[in-house]
Amino acid sequence: MGRSLSPQCSRTHQIGALALIAVTFLVTRAFDRSLTCSITTTTDRSSSSLPSSYHHLSILDNGRSVSWPERGYGPYLSLKIYVYEEDEIDGLRELMRGRDGRVSAEACVKGQWGTQVKIHELLLKSRFRTMKKEEADLFFVPSYVKCVRMMGGLNDKEINQTYVISQMPYFRRSGGRDHIFVFPSGAGPHLFRSWATYLNRSIILTPEGDRTDKRDISAFNTWKDIIIPGNVDDVMTRSGGPFLQPLPLSKRKYLANFLGRAQGKIGRLQLIELAKRFPDKLESPELKFSGPDKLGRMEYFQHLRNAKFCLAPRGESSWTLRFFESYFVECVPVILSDQVELPFQNVIDYTQISIKWPSTSVGPQLLDYLESIPDKEIEKMISRGKQVRCFWVYAPEEVPCSAMVGILWELQRKVRWFHQSTETFWLHNGTIVNRNLVEFHNWKPLMPLL
Repeated sequence: MGRSLSPQCSRTHQIGALALIAVTFLVTRAFDRSLTCSITTTTDRSSSSLPSSYHHLSILDNGRSVSWPERGYGPYLSLKIYVYEEDEIDGLRELMRGRDGRVSAEACVKGQWGTQVKIHELLLKSRFRTMKKEEADLFFVPSYVKCVRMMGGLNDKEINQTYVISQMPYFRRSGGRDHIFVFPSGAGPHLFRSWATYLNRSIILTPEGDRTDKRDISAFNTWKDIIIPGNVDDVMTRSGGPFLQPLPLSKRKYLANFLGRAQGKIGRLQLIELAKRFPDKLESPELKFSGPDKLGRMEYFQHLRNAKFCLAPRGESSWTLRFFESYFVECVPVILSDQVELPFQNVIDYTQISIKWPSTSVGPQLLDYLESIPDKEIEKMISRGKQVRCFWVYAPEEVPCSAMVGILWELQRKVRWFHQSTETFWLHNGTIVNRNLVEFHNWKPLMPLL
């Protein structure tokens, strides 16, 4: 019997061959997945004209980046938002201009509640805006209601009568789930007395997370609503002038400051009394908003920058604009508001850039604790805060890091492909109808609200 020409395979050879096959398979698959992911991401982003920095915002210098987690948000921004025109629905013009049309957007963009104007104007210019309702993921309802009310343009009764939801077929289709409203103050949707009836499913953009009415009912819902930054004065965010330049820690006169009105709130009254006991450590001047001793905007900023820590207690509601302002004068904010919620908590680690102290422990021990923190540690917190404060600036979405980019990411998480409400029904062929079995595209305003 002749000898075989093929060498015999030992068990060692067989194991080696199997290992080689396995390694080759894994490497090839990994390469394919990487290539596919790269091609998909690039193609999708280029089709939307999105820069790669929209997901990975490399704004930190310690090797980490701020990015929205892909789980729940997706790998890139992909939104279509319809913005209602002010003449499209009865009542919208009044909510933006007042009953006589005398309230201007320029007047409303200034001050604490300017986000209601800024978000609207930025969405009008957004690459994610669509002019076709049928393709929209979300619908934005413009309203400057807080400003209009403050300027006497509408009273509470008139506000409650101007939200004519019945004229919005797409609102009725989803029960308001895909409609966005901005309520930029502590009062929130409570300005609209019927919010619990008509806006209870809509997406609310607000800096306030715990505002309740006299019945102890909160309009904020963590699952559907979004916390947004307050409206920091543009003068601060643009670093204009030498009077706004931060002072070195060694040249700051005070350990901490509280620049706010007492408003009869216990926590604020405690800080004012604490400042009287320790005037060399805590500054809390009496703020006057009128008369010859009125504290001007520049004077306010100069006071704010003259301390290492800026105390931010709750007022009428849990949030305060001073929390956001402090980052632009490089003062570490100390939150004295137990129920406060902060924006973009999925990407910002607030333990690295601020302090939250129990509001029930306001006293000398607070000052002792702040005094014990070395300047080196304070500088680190200030440095980290400088890297993320861009999220408090309402800039065009082309700016990689801004409040608007953060809001768009959070809105993307709220998008639902399927919509339904108590007023929508569907048939075997997927047709959406109302209670009278009228197909959705034939719905006509005015539709009765049941």
